[in-house]
Amino acid sequence: MRDFTHYRAAAVSALREAKRALDEEIAGYPTPISGCDAQFTYLLAERGRLSAALAAFEGEVFIPTPRTLEPGMGVESR
Repeated sequence: MRDFTHYRAAAVSALREAKRALDEEIAGYPTPISGCDAQFTYLLAERGRLSAALAAFEGEVFIPTPRTLEPGMGVESR
Protein backbone atom coordinates (compact mmCIF):
# COMPACT_ATOMS: atom_id res chain seq x y z
CA MET A 1 0.00 0.00 0.00
CA ARG A 2 1.35 3.42 -0.96
CA ASP A 3 1.72 6.29 1.48
CA PHE A 4 -0.15 9.34 0.23
CA THR A 5 0.64 11.51 3.27
CA HIS A 6 2.85 13.83 1.20
CA TYR A 7 0.09 14.38 -1.38
CA ARG A 8 -2.51 15.03 1.32
CA ALA A 9 -0.24 17.58 3.02
CA ALA A 10 0.42 19.30 -0.31
CA ALA A 11 -3.31 19.46 -1.05
CA VAL A 12 -4.11 20.91 2.38
CA SER A 13 -1.32 23.46 2.00
CA ALA A 14 -2.57 24.51 -1.45
CA LEU A 15 -6.15 24.82 -0.19
CA ARG A 16 -5.06 26.94 2.79
CA GLU A 17 -3.02 29.22 0.51
CA ALA A 18 -5.94 29.58 -1.92
CA LYS A 19 -8.30 30.40 0.94
CA ARG A 20 -5.86 32.94 2.38
CA ALA A 21 -5.54 34.66 -1.02
CA LEU A 22 -9.31 34.63 -1.46
CA ASP A 23 -9.83 36.06 2.03
CA GLU A 24 -7.45 38.90 1.14
CA GLU A 25 -9.31 39.57 -2.11
CA ILE A 26 -12.66 39.63 -0.31
CA ALA A 27 -11.29 41.93 2.41
CA GLY A 28 -10.05 44.41 -0.21
CA TYR A 29 -13.18 44.23 -2.35
CA PRO A 30 -15.12 47.49 -2.68
CA THR A 31 -18.40 47.57 -0.77
CA PRO A 32 -20.90 45.66 -2.92
CA ILE A 33 -24.48 46.64 -3.61
CA SER A 34 -26.53 44.09 -1.70
CA GLY A 35 -27.65 41.21 -3.92
CA CYS A 36 -26.43 42.86 -7.13
CA ASP A 37 -22.72 42.05 -7.22
CA ALA A 38 -22.31 38.69 -8.96
CA GLN A 39 -18.51 38.70 -8.68
CA PHE A 40 -18.60 39.26 -4.91
CA THR A 41 -21.22 36.54 -4.53
CA TYR A 42 -18.98 34.22 -6.57
CA LEU A 43 -16.00 34.97 -4.30
CA LEU A 44 -18.07 34.16 -1.22
CA ALA A 45 -19.24 30.88 -2.80
CA GLU A 46 -15.66 29.95 -3.66
CA ARG A 47 -14.59 30.64 -0.08
CA GLY A 48 -17.34 28.30 1.09
CA ARG A 49 -16.15 25.59 -1.29
CA LEU A 50 -12.55 25.96 -0.11
CA SER A 51 -13.65 25.81 3.53
CA ALA A 52 -15.67 22.65 2.85
CA ALA A 53 -12.72 21.03 1.05
CA LEU A 54 -10.40 21.86 3.95
CA ALA A 55 -12.91 20.47 6.45
CA ALA A 56 -13.09 17.25 4.42
CA PHE A 57 -9.30 16.88 4.45
CA GLU A 58 -8.88 17.79 8.09
CA GLY A 59 -11.87 15.89 9.47
CA GLU A 60 -11.94 12.38 10.76
CA VAL A 61 -12.45 9.69 8.13
CA PHE A 62 -15.55 7.58 8.72
CA ILE A 63 -16.28 4.43 6.75
CA PRO A 64 -19.69 2.94 7.52
CA THR A 65 -19.89 -0.77 8.18
CA PRO A 66 -22.90 -3.03 8.82
CA ARG A 67 -22.25 -2.70 12.57
CA THR A 68 -21.59 1.05 12.62
CA LEU A 69 -23.76 2.87 10.10
CA GLU A 70 -23.30 6.43 11.39
CA PRO A 71 -20.47 8.33 13.09
CA GLY A 72 -20.65 8.13 16.87
CA MET A 73 -22.63 4.92 16.99
CA GLY A 74 -21.30 2.27 19.31
CA VAL A 75 -20.17 -1.03 17.88
CA GLU A 76 -22.88 -3.65 18.09
CA SER A 77 -21.70 -6.82 19.76
CA ARG A 78 -23.41 -10.14 19.35
